[in-house]
Amino acid sequence: MAALIAENFRFLSLFFKSKDVMIFNGLVALGTVGSEELFSVVAFHCPCSPARNYIYGLAAIGVPALALFLIGVIWNNHTWNLVAECHKRGVKNFSAAATFLLFGSIMGRAAVAPVTWSVISLLRGEAYICALSEFVKPSSLDKFPAEYGAEVLARFPCKDVPANLTKFRDEVTRRLRYESQLFGWLIIGIVAVLVFLTKCLKHCCSPLSYRQEAYWAQYRSNEDKLFRRTAEVHSRILAAKNVKQFFGFVALDKEEKELVQEFPVEGVQTSPQWNAITGVYIYRENKGFPLYSRLHKWAKGVEGNGPSPEAHEMLFLAS
Repeated sequence: MAALIAENFRFLSLFFKSKDVMIFNGLVALGTVGSEELFSVVAFHCPCSPARNYIYGLAAIGVPALALFLIGVIWNNHTWNLVAECHKRGVKNFSAAATFLLFGSIMGRAAVAPVTWSVISLLRGEAYICALSEFVKPSSLDKFPAEYGAEVLARFPCKDVPANLTKFRDEVTRRLRYESQLFGWLIIGIVAVLVFLTKCLKHCCSPLSYRQEAYWAQYRSNEDKLFRRTAEVHSRILAAKNVKQFFGFVALDKEEKELVQEFPVEGVQTSPQWNAITGVYIYRENKGFPLYSRLHKWAKGVEGNGPSPEAHEMLFLAS
């Protein structure tokens, strides 16, 4: 148990530190696999009762997938940028293609964990067998005793059956496991093709060269890292000043004293400034010069959000 907890904490650490989309999605998938395995061992227990099996089996596959999808939507920065955009400026400045691109990015990232959960559940087959065992037609089983019906078939996943039905239970389990794994492999194949086509379409439609796109990714990562680090220091220094004004002194450690002396904070940013750097950003150019983020756009003094003769929208969303 201690090793399992340590592995989960290690995964969460990597999860939050990762910036690269492929690594991020890979970690999400691996974490989902581990969670599904833990769920199967600890929490999954088929009721082996007619009418209940189907609901429980589908719930075991669908409910965690739905929860993981919603968590993925919540943890996606694009989601809250879109909310801020709609609240402050609306989406009237976005074309249909840009809106579709934004929602596609949010849904695609959020779908990684639920698809992984569903695939692993289908490959294991336990939930599928539990859900559909009672619907196997007795007539499809050679020499199946006529006195037994759906109630006995529903008990097959629990292996709680008369001795003379053991071979039929094995056959039903094998058949349903085959169907379940077949669906799982089909989903893997379909997702792989969709990912390949999406990557091809993205690079074919990108207005940026490969090197500029790589530079933009580096810029976004560095800007976000520096912004968060600077915001943390700025808020700490501002808080220290306000606490000192209230009490007449402030208890700072050595590092904090050095920060206060090195970076004097005179005031705070106004709400219009915060609003200007918050929201959805789609790659634009101004007079031929790239604007890599809302902060970059604000620093250059470019006004407005929509396309204009001097600010051209390229319909390319940050990953």
